[in-house]
Amino acid sequence: MKRVTQLVVAMMFVAVFSEFANAQKLPGLDPSPADIAYFRPDGRESVPVIRVIYGRPQKKGRTMLGDKEPFGKVWRLGANEATEIKLYKDVTFGDKKVSAGTYTLYAIPTKDEWTLIFNTKLDTWGAYSYDESKDVARIKVPTGKTDSEVEAFTIAFDGSGGTGKMALAWENTLVTVPLKY
Repeated sequence: MKRVTQLVVAMMFVAVFSEFANAQKLPGLDPSPADIAYFRPDGRESVPVIRVIYGRPQKKGRTMLGDKEPFGKVWRLGANEATEIKLYKDVTFGDKKVSAGTYTLYAIPTKDEWTLIFNTKLDTWGAYSYDESKDVARIKVPTGKTDSEVEAFTIAFDGSGGTGKMALAWENTLVTVPLKY
């Protein structure tokens, strides 16, 4: 009798575990995973100046800039949700001072220059509900070339002593935005 009870309990455990495993099917990884770029000019332990949350689309053998992401149109500057930038203090990008706060960051890419747009409408997916009346700054920046092809769209920062740069890179395009903080 004890053996039968153990067998019944074991079968119930297998049935419950099997049902739990089936109920826990999760979707695969996002092909454009989210990333966060911080600008901490005084090191990892310091208070950040800027934080950017963005989706990192992958090139995957395609032509992205000027094709999949057409030139001359507002782009979410990444994938999925529109890119969000948080300024912990006032920062001057190029020649435009942007007050501390959180913004959606868009771009209008062309072959020779990108227009970066700081917009107050938050929590948007893509650029489908972009509202130009919510823009607080637009900065035009010339494009350059990367040393080698960049597979995943990338945002990175560098700098110290009150100045720096925000780099946007994808494919063979590099956009460097000077900043002061």
